[in-house]
Amino acid sequence: MSTPSLSVDPLWPRAGDWPSVDELAGGERADLALIGIPTWRTSLSATGAHATPAAVRAALRRYSPHAEGVEVESLRLVDAGDVAEPDGSEGEARATAAMRSAVARATVTVAVGGDNALTVPAALGAYGDELPSAGLITLDAHHDLRDGVSNGSPVRRLVEAGLAGTRVVQIGIADFANSAAYTRRAADLGITVITRDALHRRPLDDVLAEALEIAGAAGGPVHVDLDVDVCDRSVAPGCPASVPGGLAAWELRRVARLAAASPLVRSLDIAEVDATADAADERTVRLAALLVLEAAAGVASRTS
Repeated sequence: MSTPSLSVDPLWPRAGDWPSVDELAGGERADLALIGIPTWRTSLSATGAHATPAAVRAALRRYSPHAEGVEVESLRLVDAGDVAEPDGSEGEARATAAMRSAVARATVTVAVGGDNALTVPAALGAYGDELPSAGLITLDAHHDLRDGVSNGSPVRRLVEAGLAGTRVVQIGIADFANSAAYTRRAADLGITVITRDALHRRPLDDVLAEALEIAGAAGGPVHVDLDVDVCDRSVAPGCPASVPGGLAAWELRRVARLAAASPLVRSLDIAEVDATADAADERTVRLAALLVLEAAAGVASRTS
């Protein structure tokens, strides 16, 4: 995927190219850390999602760090690099440790995948020893409660690791994209499910406020999984499992900002974008890059 040269204007700074997290001095903390967790080997769909973190970093350069009403430009933003080969038990352990290290140095950490398998190490690394009181919010067309180890199983695996199902909220679950067995499993685990149709009958801000209240009920950290295949296929063609009739791009962007604005939220992940299968205009990768910037705007709004 070639990127044309970008114009240079000293009055129009570009996002991205953030310093390494290792450049933070001593006990200094960043406002937001970016980390790549390019999982892809256990995907249920053919994918080149391991190419996505690099593509998102390149796409960030297309945008400015300026947002109306919040001081994104004054934030300390850092990059923790990519986890090498994060699939498999050893790779997952490396990814969990890398995520935990990034979380220790930043107010909010954004993990960019990769397929949805990254949600396991991203969440576990963010929760640390607070797993028993932690919560999870997913924006996803799918329950991700499948048996086995794949990009279709992260929610089930986190619950089995000790996450309370009653503090899991799934937003955007789509008709014809799940099975009756996994819908029953979600109910049996006490998971709160807000389907795509139910979401569109309510104000988005109210839905997320409810989700944060449920996920944060025990006072532990909340991880937010932004599976981009929750979006309509017209805006997310680079997501193998996106379907017609999903969320609009602005809705997922709004969720990213609202979530990162909450002091309950310690981390987010951006999943299921395959940069190698995107449209020619790179609309899916660009959406993922904007989700990073929306999260930064959310962090900035905490003190605005």
